Amino acid sequence: MLPLAERLRPHSLEEYIGQEHLVGKDGILRQMIERRTLSSFILWGPPGVGKTTLARIVARCLERPFYTLSAVTSGVKEVREVIEKAKRNSGLFGSGNAILFIDEIHRFSKSQQDSLLGAVEDGTITLIGATTENPSFEVISPLLSRCQVYVLKSLTKEDLLTLLHRALTEDEYLKTKNIQVQETDDLLRFSGGDARKLLNIIDLLTATGDEPDNEPIVITNQLVRNCLQENPLAYDKDGELHYDIISAFIKSIRGSDPDAAVYWLARMIAAGEDPKFIARRLVISASEDIGLANPNALLIANACFDAVSKIGMPEGRIPLATATVYLATSQKSNSAYLAIDNALAEVRKSGNLPVPLNLRNAPTALMEELGYGKDYMYSHNYPNHFVRQQFLPDGLQNTHFWQAQGSPAEKKIADWMQHLWGDNKSEK
Repeated sequence: MLPLAERLRPHSLEEYIGQEHLVGKDGILRQMIERRTLSSFILWGPPGVGKTTLARIVARCLERPFYTLSAVTSGVKEVREVIEKAKRNSGLFGSGNAILFIDEIHRFSKSQQDSLLGAVEDGTITLIGATTENPSFEVISPLLSRCQVYVLKSLTKEDLLTLLHRALTEDEYLKTKNIQVQETDDLLRFSGGDARKLLNIIDLLTATGDEPDNEPIVITNQLVRNCLQENPLAYDKDGELHYDIISAFIKSIRGSDPDAAVYWLARMIAAGEDPKFIARRLVISASEDIGLANPNALLIANACFDAVSKIGMPEGRIPLATATVYLATSQKSNSAYLAIDNALAEVRKSGNLPVPLNLRNAPTALMEELGYGKDYMYSHNYPNHFVRQQFLPDGLQNTHFWQAQGSPAEKKIADWMQHLWGDNKSEK
């Protein structure tokens, strides 16, 4: 018997669930079908939201020849064979050019994607690609420029409940079963917005062995948990969700929300993220977002990285959580981060300005005769271990790359700098 997900695969837009922004009354794909005009596009969305199904529905509604390739098993040779077949069959069907559907197009290499360009450009094929990864990262620019990108969303709770009802009332096999749905919370939670996963879970829950005919199958949260044991989280260490979650993690720390930061930390830990990767990002955050407002943050982050490297997981979650909460609750400053970027911008603009003579080393007599090191004043010989002199190249004497921000720690530093230098650093 075919899996439930295949038995219930929709064959028309009326049967299709979700993605109203694309297939609803004013949706762009519905308009394409109604106008019988089709341009190449890429469907980008998480697994199990109907990318392949939607491509098949478009081809069926427009009565176009439909070819499919999987980027996992196909190469340039297979692409060229399909293009040649499309050319030979061109005009035979009287309904427009062929549609080539490529699943997981993000796995195609540059050369494989290059092999599509000519056929897409001259209209030999209309390309429909499907990907779970951000096309702007994974699809070459020339091909991307020839395609529209349409984003598919995870199915909502209402979408999944509609699909559940359809499965229980329309599938010929399930209609023979005495299925009673008492609770759906865990069923929906474990599905995670994925239609295929929901239907696979229903398949698992309703599989029967030697039970008497018509024995009731009562779907409860406990039954779901017993069958599935744990929820395999959606998380691709090399994919977009990986970068989205670490971005949310760092931005929560920067935004001083320890609860959100710990939540995103837990998401990464539960999905098996490399703890050293998380610890490295904590070190960066301590420097970039907290900096001089609390210099201890960098020490804590470094200690966390050291601890995680030594003890590994699962115990490593504890120093990771400690550092995360500490950084999230620390006062924030990015003054050092801005200072180095300001200085780098000046270096790119002004180039290799000469080092002032008084700051140069004079290891030889000739260099001393040329004035290297002349008039340099040793700071420790003066009160407060400070004496005013020029340290920046000529022309930059009055330039300020670092600006104190509002934390008490930086205000104290700024007051001390004002006491030493006043407003004009070029004064001597």
